[in-house]
Amino acid sequence: MTTIQVDKIRDEGRQILSDWVNSCKQGEKVSRNTVAVGIVVLDHLQQKCPVAQNEVITKRGEVKGARSGLKRVLVKYDIPASYLKEVTTRQGHQDGQRLFEEFEWGKKLAKLPDDEREKLLLELIESLRDFASNWLKRQNLKLDIDRRQAPTTWVNVIVENAKGRSGGVVEQQLVGAKLARRFKGISVPNHPAHAGDRQTGAMS
Repeated sequence: MTTIQVDKIRDEGRQILSDWVNSCKQGEKVSRNTVAVGIVVLDHLQQKCPVAQNEVITKRGEVKGARSGLKRVLVKYDIPASYLKEVTTRQGHQDGQRLFEEFEWGKKLAKLPDDEREKLLLELIESLRDFASNWLKRQNLKLDIDRRQAPTTWVNVIVENAKGRSGGVVEQQLVGAKLARRFKGISVPNHPAHAGDRQTGAMS
């Protein structure tokens, strides 16, 4: 297969996903369950491409793995299970089946060499993962801290809640605080986490 043919299929794949995301939007937003099911669809195509409909869609019209196996798939791509807390995937299944159909159950990608197809699918998954990451970053950390526990336990709770959400900012601040406490005679920089912090002088 020539480079031109590979590029054409890759561009078409990107356009398919972009059009699908736009078709799923309500207002200017795409729901979390749709993003999650989209990732499951692309993960299926990573495992096997093309696929038969009965291999990935249940008799009830649900995308296989988008219910019981959903947490495993999300964690595989570094998306914490909390992303879908209190969210159902009912509408997402319909959106997921449409995405399979747009890719013709993988036939549109099957002509790509294995390494190129894997690279493209990872790129498409990453673009959906960005939706999840952006949503998580907007959410304030909600911590259940027991004052009777040791401070080291508090730190573990904070770090676990920040995984996949802070882009390393929380971890950086905790390390800085520990260094400042240990080496009191040394000035430890405390860099702003966001541009807005520089204007107000606040530190996250």
